[in-house]
Order: sequence, then structure tokens, then C-alpha cells
Amino acid sequence: MVLSNGDGAPAKDEHFYDRKRELQVFDDSKAGVKGLVDAGITELPRIFRCEQSCLDEDSGSTPQFSIPIIDLKSIHEVTSSRNEIIEKIHQACNNWGFFQLVNHGIPTSLLDEMIDGIRRFHEQDIGLKKEFHTRDFSRKVTFLSNFDLYQTAAANWRDTFSCFLAPHPPDPEELPDVCRDVVIEYKEHVTKLGITLFELLSEALGLNPSHLKDMDGAEQLLLVGHYYPACPAPKSTMGTTQHTDGAVITILLQDQIGGLQIFHENQWVDVQPMRGALVVNIGDLLQLISNDRFISATHRVLANSVGPRISVATFFGPPTSIDNTPIIYGPIKELLSKENPPIYKEIAVEEFYKLRLSKGLDGTPSLQHFRV
Repeated sequence: MVLSNGDGAPAKDEHFYDRKRELQVFDDSKAGVKGLVDAGITELPRIFRCEQSCLDEDSGSTPQFSIPIIDLKSIHEVTSSRNEIIEKIHQACNNWGFFQLVNHGIPTSLLDEMIDGIRRFHEQDIGLKKEFHTRDFSRKVTFLSNFDLYQTAAANWRDTFSCFLAPHPPDPEELPDVCRDVVIEYKEHVTKLGITLFELLSEALGLNPSHLKDMDGAEQLLLVGHYYPACPAPKSTMGTTQHTDGAVITILLQDQIGGLQIFHENQWVDVQPMRGALVVNIGDLLQLISNDRFISATHRVLANSVGPRISVATFFGPPTSIDNTPIIYGPIKELLSKENPPIYKEIAVEEFYKLRLSKGLDGTPSLQHFRV
């Protein structure tokens, strides 16, 4: 992999820097960021370096803010408790777009095993990982570094394992041996939790509990396992560039290292890891159909010097079509009025997904393209 001058340091002659070639060399290695670390690099390759500092002067913790924590323990017990939870979800989605979920029903032991399964995938022999390396996004199971590698100004310091688990899941033998069983088990639990959240979110919008599910918002499920190795220059690159999610909702499992931040009231706020908790955030499609009642918050992941940081995101959203009929999303009619007219146009979900894929994580909001 020729990303240096031969001694592990970046090439010094800036005049001969060929970014396109460097990207291609990195991609062709099929080894990802972990491959660079395993090769013993001591300096950050230029393809990962932001032209200006990636971080604000104060990018650390803001102790006066912490994202809401919602306890689902009593969700099925008494009406008053359920109503209280729904109100907390409404406030969190309206003001933050993020919340931490505890007592959600998924055993902590399974969460730990899911993190370990993603670790095992990324730390297995590179020859086994290469079997899954592709930029063909129609594939159900993939491994790569930076889905938008050739589009962004600076590559992010992470590798990613992805698999579409619904509506057309891969055959079990298509999944990697090292994490097959736990991915299948986690899918069953997180799907059940996702349906519960769709009901609560519907009620938080004042709708029938089945409304969002009936819009096919939970039909597509994508699991993404990120691996962020320790970085030699964490202030000069990002783990994940600031962005919003393109799904309806995201359920995120993160390890204890930290680094996830959301942009709230004009500052970055750390999402502190809580063992056994899951992070839930609103995606662009829910902001669109809720007509801005719920917000899809900008967030990012800092590179770190300790690593590896591991996270598992499950994205719930509609497929592009069902039975060859395109799915169209627009503001929910029941949420509109003369005082609250539609902010967004009706759009084909396929058009939205294509835009997201074409622009990558460029830091600009996807929804701005669909305003009335």
C-alpha cells in the first residue's frame, strides 16, 4: 500500500501529491484504515487530513448539557406511565432529535456480544475480510472504508461492515462466520424494539400507534458496524464527518470509548456512553414526514488516540418500493393545517436515497433540497 515515502511517514514532496491516485491505492488494498495501522504508520496519510482543523477550539464536553434519558421499564404497565414516556419522547425529539434508551428489553449480554462480533469481523485475517469488500451497494453484505471515499474532501478514519437485514435479508451463509449468529439474534431483538419505538413516536405526534409503521417506515433495516482504530493525529481528521441520518430512526449501540457528539444550541455536546443503553436519533425522513415537529440533529464522531472504538447502528426506513410501486413520502396530512402548511414536497424515497449516496457526508443538510 503506497501511501507513504517508504518509512511509514507521508511523502514530503507536496508537488507530486496525487490525491486521486492515493485514494485508489488505499481502496485497492481492501485493507481499510486498520490495514494502515497494522502496517505501522506513524503519521496520518494526507487523504485523511482536513484542509483546515476539523475541530472547533472547544470540541470537548459541555457539562451543562446532556441528552435526555428515557426509561422504558414501565411502558407496558399503566397508562399514566406510558403517557409520561410518550411526552418525554416528544420533548426529546422536538428539542434534541436524540435520546438514550434504558430498560429497552435487549439483554446487556447481547449488546456486549454484538460489539464483540463487530470487533471480531474487523480484526480477523484481512484475506477473510476482503471477500466482502465492494463498492457495489446493491450487495446485501459489504465491507469497505468510507462509502463516499471518492466524493469527500477528506476521508474519515474508520472501516465499516454493513448488511441489509430487511425486507430481503441475506441467507445466513452470506453473513461472516465470526459474527453471523450474533447479527441474526441482535436483528430479532432490535426489530422488536424498533416497532415499539415506531408506536411511541406515532403517539408522540398525536397519531394512531400504527401510523408510522403503516407508512412502511420500519420495512427496511440496515445494520452498520463501524470500527475506528486509534489515530496518530486525531485532531487532524474525523471518525465520522458531521451529518444527519437519512433513515426514519437510528438505534445506535456504542462501546465505552466515546466520541459521538451532537450539535445542540450552537455547540457540540458529548453523548456519554452508558453500558446497557442504546442511543436513538431521528432521521431526515422522520423530520420530513413530521413537517419539522421532530428534528434530525447534526452529529459527528471524533477520531481518537486510544481505540478501537466500535459502534453498531441500525437504520430503520422505507424501501424504495413495494410490489414495484414507488414509495412516496411527504408531510403527514394529519399534522398539517392552515397555520402549519407543508414545509417539504412529496418525494420518491428512491430519489432521496440516491441524493444521499451521491453527495456523501459533505456536511450539508439533505432536506434543504426538498423544501417547498
